[in-house]
Amino acid sequence: MAKLYVVPTPIGNLEDITFRALRILKEVDLVLAEDTRTSSVLFKKYDITTRLFSHHKFNEHRTVAELAGRIAAGSNIALISDAGTPGISDPGFLLVRTCIAQGVDVECLPGASALIPALVNSGLPCDRFCFEGFLPQKKGRQTRLTELGKEERTMVFYESPFRLVKTLTQLSATFEPERQACVSRELSKLHEENRRGTLAELILYYSNTTPKGEVVITVAGKPD
Repeated sequence: MAKLYVVPTPIGNLEDITFRALRILKEVDLVLAEDTRTSSVLFKKYDITTRLFSHHKFNEHRTVAELAGRIAAGSNIALISDAGTPGISDPGFLLVRTCIAQGVDVECLPGASALIPALVNSGLPCDRFCFEGFLPQKKGRQTRLTELGKEERTMVFYESPFRLVKTLTQLSATFEPERQACVSRELSKLHEENRRGTLAELILYYSNTTPKGEVVITVAGKPD
């Protein structure tokens, strides 16, 4: 029976992909990619010749029903994002939900995600944590931050390097400047950095040092 395969791809280092993921990407009839230009780099490295089809947040609402129908009709399709696991702050959830609703098999492979290495590298408690992904950029942002002020678990956020200082400043104002945190960037790449300290210290550092690369912010929960 045909199915949708959700396939994680490397978040930086192209060696961070499983043998199984490579096999499936070569065997399926079609691969849905967030950006075909980005995915073509991975495909070229591993000699994957499967046809790529653009599938992103701007067109997924129009195409998910048709794609689920193609799988139901017998086509095996793999879904990938630019980096990491589809559906985790990336397109994917809508297609997975549509396939499940239509009785189409879905299989998600284990693999790369920026969330886990950033959490472990932070040195903060990781037995229980709260993943928030990207905070709302405008509407609802302060409301969500206020709600998280009571969160006792370690919190993990994704952020753009261009908004890093602004977000750290808002976190400091909502929690307290002395709350321990970690900023992880360029994970698995040559210039990987995990900078730990209080929110106040991180604000000072990144106010004077322009960050590059996608960022993960890990923040300690509210003390007991």
